[in-house]
Amino acid sequence: MTGQDTGYGIQDSGEEGLRPVSRIPYPVSSKGFTLLELIVVVSIVALLAGSLLSRIPYYQEQAEKTVVEQMTGAMQSALIMRYGSLMAHGAGAEKGLSALAVDNPMDWLQQKPKNYAGEFFDPMPKTVSPGHWMFDLKSRELIYVLDRSDHFTPGKDGQKWIRFHVRLEYESPADGVAGSKKELASTLFEPTEPYRWFD
Repeated sequence: MTGQDTGYGIQDSGEEGLRPVSRIPYPVSSKGFTLLELIVVVSIVALLAGSLLSRIPYYQEQAEKTVVEQMTGAMQSALIMRYGSLMAHGAGAEKGLSALAVDNPMDWLQQKPKNYAGEFFDPMPKTVSPGHWMFDLKSRELIYVLDRSDHFTPGKDGQKWIRFHVRLEYESPADGVAGSKKELASTLFEPTEPYRWFD
């Protein structure tokens, strides 16, 4: 039996005639992941997922702080508008303005937030659910009870809440006339005690 190359493969010549022999190589068998590679990939994915999940509470607390700061900014704006309204309606006397320090700031808003729980006399943090506001009728302070407090350092009372009050600052009139009543210089909606939150 002899072979002859015709350019299309080796052809065997025999009793049965020429028979082409393919030059196409056998396909290389493709393998899937080995068990070791699969374990490595799963481990990396698990580490990344664990890292992400551990950061979620941190970002949730950051978001809560941002919402509280936005609310206190809205309260400060409402206080200034309330002061302007009193002055415009002739209630700018010291007695009328001093009422700002004891009013419930939530009453100055056109719409109270959904997480405002109401007024309570000498409440404790457990009086309302975490993440809610309340007004203390005894101290005349607006209080926010924290929902997440992993990065919060409370004030002297050690409670995981923030107490706010209105502070009115008076100063002597510019004319310097003796016996003149002091004039209201500023109105501030501020924390009753200093606290730290992510700072």
